[in-house]
Amino acid sequence: MKSPRSARLAAAAAAVGALGLMGAAPAHRTAVFAGGCFWSVEHDLEHLPGVKDVVVGYAGGKRANPTYRDHAGHLEAVKVTYDPAAISYPELVDGFLHHIDPTDGGGQICDRGPSYRTAVFVASPQERQAAEAAKAKAARELKKPVATMVLPASRFWLAEGYHQDFARKNPVRYNAYRVGCGRDARLKAVWAGR
Repeated sequence: MKSPRSARLAAAAAAVGALGLMGAAPAHRTAVFAGGCFWSVEHDLEHLPGVKDVVVGYAGGKRANPTYRDHAGHLEAVKVTYDPAAISYPELVDGFLHHIDPTDGGGQICDRGPSYRTAVFVASPQERQAAEAAKAKAARELKKPVATMVLPASRFWLAEGYHQDFARKNPVRYNAYRVGCGRDARLKAVWAGR
């Protein structure tokens, strides 16, 4: 015979289990974006509500094991882990586009060249539809064509450890880069009044 305390604990455990709270994996999802310097995209997106984690790396290329010194063909990218109950995929794409200059097809701000182009990597027809809708919305807001590419998801290669959380670990160096690059001033000009 169970004691009253044991019976209460068993009932509580059953209730928690019935709610799916015990042993259930979090329903987090991931999305991959390229937005120029991955330090800045990581820094900006990790502050969006519902974003749980952002890591930097390389995506879109064909070569295995790209590195910072040799990632030709890849874009500097971020992988965002987010809670879809707190931020939807369309909201996440919209948030990403508002933290870059989506009209610039040659890179971002002071970072120029193929590896700094912008892209949304999509893993399903639904994600493609959401990304294309967000691009169209941004084009209407900006009254300009949007150069950000919508590309099929490919393998995401994690960047070297010293690039992860760069803004947090190296605030003086990161802020000097961000101010010197003119990122905030440019994005303010692009999105002014929108």
